[in-house]
Amino acid sequence: MNMRLPLLALALGLSSPALQAQMLQPGLWELTTSNMQVDGKPLPDMDFMLGQLKNLPPEQRAMMEGVLAKQGITVAGKGVRSCLTQEQVNTNDIPLQDPQSGCTQKITDRQGKVWKFQFSCPRAQGTGQATFLSDREFVTNVSGTFNASGVQQQGSMNTRATWVSNDCGNVRPRT
Repeated sequence: MNMRLPLLALALGLSSPALQAQMLQPGLWELTTSNMQVDGKPLPDMDFMLGQLKNLPPEQRAMMEGVLAKQGITVAGKGVRSCLTQEQVNTNDIPLQDPQSGCTQKITDRQGKVWKFQFSCPRAQGTGQATFLSDREFVTNVSGTFNASGVQQQGSMNTRATWVSNDCGNVRPRT
């Protein structure tokens, strides 16, 4: 359990719509992650992990939700929600998640609706591919190495992002 929450935070951060901005609708997006694996072993699905987050003691849950909120991520619906601004959409590039995170992303190839990218964080690095199904939906596949528990591990995951609404409500955009 202890290793799953840092991996969930990493997974949610790497799969946000801000990572793959391309002619997307600005507004509120919901992201669901599936097929998460560590060293070839499947992890529980998103519903299970979100259930675990909800079952944490109130102080731990508030701390985890606070960390995610600082990254512009809110746990809601069947996954997490993130707000994408018009300015982020207009860059047609990869806005950084959180300036304090130490993470960088770079698009390495753009072939129509398929973009390949690399990411590097203090405790994770790897590659991914985003496929834009429309301006309101895209999927990503990410793989790489991470060190959430003091041991270098291989990980991979798939994410589906769907546009929810123009109004982000109380979900603040990433800066």
